Amino acid sequence: MSEAEILALATPDWIASRLTISGPGEDVARFRAAARGPGLIPWVVDWDYEETRLLAPMVQEGPAARTLARLLRQAGEARALRARAQSGCPFDLHRLVPVPERILQLGEDAPTARRWLWEQWGTTWPLRQVTLTERPDRRRRHSARLEIAFVSADWTPWRALQRIRADWPALELAIQPVSDGD
Repeated sequence: MSEAEILALATPDWIASRLTISGPGEDVARFRAAARGPGLIPWVVDWDYEETRLLAPMVQEGPAARTLARLLRQAGEARALRARAQSGCPFDLHRLVPVPERILQLGEDAPTARRWLWEQWGTTWPLRQVTLTERPDRRRRHSARLEIAFVSADWTPWRALQRIRADWPALELAIQPVSDGD
């Protein structure tokens, strides 16, 4: 699959992977704290545009349509704020390899934004179904081990993992695809 095809995909193939992170206990604990986030990309949304877009097909209905569009906008804004405040994802790529504000401003459908994600993360969507298991690292004393299972769009986020390896040199990272039987 070419880069252009990957960037154009509306519905990706989802690939299950398992990432093992091990190293000194203190470093693993710091990584675990740094990696936790909402598990989403905080795209900047033009709420005025969204309200207008929602109103357009029902404008002939009069004031009730305008009220409904405004209420839908308010619900969307509230949902976005709640999602950003959450920290339920134990391996949030945006926390570890942040999307720059100039890219977030473009929105998730912008080709430049999708290209940035592909070039910096190796995948064009946030990770899904992320779970973390902590295990003792029996290979070394005073060390810890995390196993992070996740599903990624079209490819394992190998480019993000390269950056994470560089940013966290005391940690060992090993990625493995997971088949349906694992």
